[in-house]
Amino acid sequence: MRIDVLGVGFDNFTMEQAVDRAMDLLEQPGSHYVVTPNPEIVEVCRRDAAAKAVVNGADMVLPDGIGVMYGAKLLGTPLCQRLPGIEFAGALMEAMAERGKTLYLLGAKPGVAEQAADKLGRRYPGLRIVGTTDGYFQEDAPVVEKIRGSGADVVFVCLGAPKQEFWMEKNGGGTGAHLLVGLGGCLDVFSGNTKRAPAIFCRLGLEWFYRLLREPRRIGRMMKLPLFLVHVMEERGKR
Repeated sequence: MRIDVLGVGFDNFTMEQAVDRAMDLLEQPGSHYVVTPNPEIVEVCRRDAAAKAVVNGADMVLPDGIGVMYGAKLLGTPLCQRLPGIEFAGALMEAMAERGKTLYLLGAKPGVAEQAADKLGRRYPGLRIVGTTDGYFQEDAPVVEKIRGSGADVVFVCLGAPKQEFWMEKNGGGTGAHLLVGLGGCLDVFSGNTKRAPAIFCRLGLEWFYRLLREPRRIGRMMKLPLFLVHVMEERGKR
């Protein structure tokens, strides 16, 4: 049973449980996809019924932001663990490497996915990265065919939300991959082009603040966090 936070249903997993579930999906027929919403994406889903449907239609919905954790707690339905997309991806790649599974990287600026593939291949021996495509393509069909031809088991789709969620829902089956994971800007971090927040910021759930300090232009996006909490309190009052 999922935990509802302003209309988005989150799976209440620990990291170990989330990875185990993802590996189970890899062995099942058909295509499956994972989303990792933060408060900003929850706010998008509040306004956009199509976005809400595609997010809630995912096989796994993992709470990425600390705001989601606070929101669930304020609503009286706490989630057991925050699961940042980048950490979930790392744990998943470890499990994939042990089983010799294959990975395709999709998204980011030209050249970034290739850099990420090189670094990830060295970090996770046994993980086979079978292809990359940047996020600046104009048509889906050639990309879908390229992924299918690679024989990838898993695709990391890093196109930004909610674009990546719509892309996975629409094209997942055509890729032949059993699991697609929406990961926003993770390829920039995996490639080394963007530094993740220091460990102290991560432990305190202040990665958003670190990004704001480094990129003040993000202030408009960051303002959705207090708006999210206002909406949580409104919902709490209704309940």
